[in-house]
Amino acid sequence: MAHSIQVIAEALGAQAFGASDILVKRLAEPADAGVHDLALALNPKFAEGITQGKARAAVLWDGADWQAMGLEAAITVPRARFAMTTLTKTFDLGHGLQPGIHPSAVVDPAAELGKGVSIGPMTVIEAGAKIGDNAQIGAQCFVGIDVTLGAGAVLRDNVSLLARVQIGENFWCQSGARIGGDGFSFVTPEKSHVETARETLGQEVTADSQSWVRIHSVGSVHIGDNVEVGANTTIDRGTIRDTRIGDGTKIDNLVQIGHNVVIGTNSLLCGQVGVAGSTQIGNNTVLGGQTGVGDNLKVGDNVITGAGTMVLSNVPSGRAMLGYPAMKMETHIEAYKGLRRLSRLAKDVSDLKKAILNRSSKD
Repeated sequence: MAHSIQVIAEALGAQAFGASDILVKRLAEPADAGVHDLALALNPKFAEGITQGKARAAVLWDGADWQAMGLEAAITVPRARFAMTTLTKTFDLGHGLQPGIHPSAVVDPAAELGKGVSIGPMTVIEAGAKIGDNAQIGAQCFVGIDVTLGAGAVLRDNVSLLARVQIGENFWCQSGARIGGDGFSFVTPEKSHVETARETLGQEVTADSQSWVRIHSVGSVHIGDNVEVGANTTIDRGTIRDTRIGDGTKIDNLVQIGHNVVIGTNSLLCGQVGVAGSTQIGNNTVLGGQTGVGDNLKVGDNVITGAGTMVLSNVPSGRAMLGYPAMKMETHIEAYKGLRRLSRLAKDVSDLKKAILNRSSKD
């Protein structure tokens, strides 16, 4: 579908310049853009690509001299990255799902489907499930008994929502995610060597031959509105109470969220983050890729962790953390600088030692 430059500018709340009636069919990077593409040069460093491509129109940074670039039309925006939200939504072709139930899908008669729902091939919807209006459920998904999935939800292929999971509106879930599996909860009849090691901070690790016994997960998972979950992410159900994800939180691919975890609103969990059981994550907190958070901890609001951070103790609100174990980011950077200086320091000490020995021998 083609869109005029004027219509796109209006959607962005921005001003169109030049031949605003030009129609464009897709977004493209400047050097790769064709005559029917809208080039994105949202930063001056990408301007050179405009002359390498064939675009007639582009979206540019605020104040850009579009005519000097040889363009026939342009849109300028003050906050380029935020403009991408509207631009990509406008040109998103979707995944081809249409309202209706594919003949190969299995939908229990006791399930409730809203208006305009799409259900793809080989998908199973079990009894008591409630699917909101205009939800899109892709191929080979599983929606268990008594699951609630809010209006406008999008499940890509091979997503599993297990029994009694509750999810709000405008939920997006990428392929292969599994929500509502049992928590990793096991215990021994007597105190185990793991408990002893933890109590003594590793000073005592006794021999142990006991068998592990399952603690069943009778809670579920509760997810708020406008939440997104990435591909192959897993969210465990709670042991007694529900695991909870707050409104607006975004979770990347390959993230593991343990049983009883509570995550606040508008937080970001990047790829390969792991959060152990019964930990609380605050609002507007960002956990960088491969961050690990131990069990039974509290991480406050507006916390940021750098990639690969290992959180082993509580973190107060408003703190940037880095390292293993996690420490204040500025402290970790200073410690790392000191580590890099060690070889030079060792050489200086060695040189001083030689100088002293030489002087002593002369005396």
